[in-house]
Amino acid sequence: MPRQPRLDTAGLLHHVMIRGIERRKIFRSNADRNDLIDRLSSLLPATGTICYAWSFMPNHAHFLVRSGPSGIAHFMRKLLTGYAVSFNHRHSRTGQLFQNRYKSIICQEDAYFLELVRYIHLNPLRARVVSTLDELDRFAFSGHSALMGIKGRPWQDASFVLRLYGADIKNARRAYHSSVEKGILQGAREDLSGGGFVRSLGGWSEIKNLKHRVKGDQRILGDSEFVTRILQEAKEHFNRRQLLKEKGHTLESVADTVSALYQIDKGSLLSKGRRSPLVEARDLFCYVAVRGLGAQASALAKLTGMSPSSISYAVRRGKDIAGQKHVFEEILK
Repeated sequence: MPRQPRLDTAGLLHHVMIRGIERRKIFRSNADRNDLIDRLSSLLPATGTICYAWSFMPNHAHFLVRSGPSGIAHFMRKLLTGYAVSFNHRHSRTGQLFQNRYKSIICQEDAYFLELVRYIHLNPLRARVVSTLDELDRFAFSGHSALMGIKGRPWQDASFVLRLYGADIKNARRAYHSSVEKGILQGAREDLSGGGFVRSLGGWSEIKNLKHRVKGDQRILGDSEFVTRILQEAKEHFNRRQLLKEKGHTLESVADTVSALYQIDKGSLLSKGRRSPLVEARDLFCYVAVRGLGAQASALAKLTGMSPSSISYAVRRGKDIAGQKHVFEEILK
């Protein structure tokens, strides 16, 4: 069966897995692990990608990330290509390092976020890279130690995760640690490694016995309604981008449309001003540029003077504004 195309939309939560070819090691030393960490520390903010959880095992690694304005593929391509070249040079080897392409599962946030954080951070313990929870607390090559406040990882959004456990940081860390401890007893969670809704129901044979129709997709971890919505959005996203290309739209023409919609000067739209209508207009512009034209965060950063991470947040805010303003309909007139 041919591989399905990636569902790559800005702002979605992804569980990403990379594995060594023929299950060989992708990390032979701490120098290798630190190399990948250094790349994460620069690429995450540069692409507006947000990392919530991660862990390194000898022959594979897991990440829980929210894709930036340019999507997950752009980020992963730069991360893995650079690391593979560096790894091969360091170990005097040639050839492919990773098994096929990385695996990326879009995840339903409300239902799975904390489960995935725990699952990913328990991997070193389940894989026996560490022997005890105390060792995991201090393990340098997992995001768990950052959530526990033991390792500083400025590029990991630990505060977002901890806020879900409580407003007070100490109590939140205790609650998180308790949750991880309880997770040890659950054993491996195969349902969290892709197509989880299907697997959690007992597979497709069980789904066929259900009286109501269930939508499933191995690229998506979520309930039927979530899967349907993501697939529909992906189709609309593809069709919209094709139409905009056919009509010859550019960043310049989109900026003209948004400026006219808000009755502001185009120069002001692309400036750093923080007045309310300008911020909303700029959010809308960033959303249309990224989701409609496929503009790269780096190009928008140069054009607007914003950072890639700021553009990522602007795209997320602009999504709701685009729906309210019917902006794509206006552009495609």
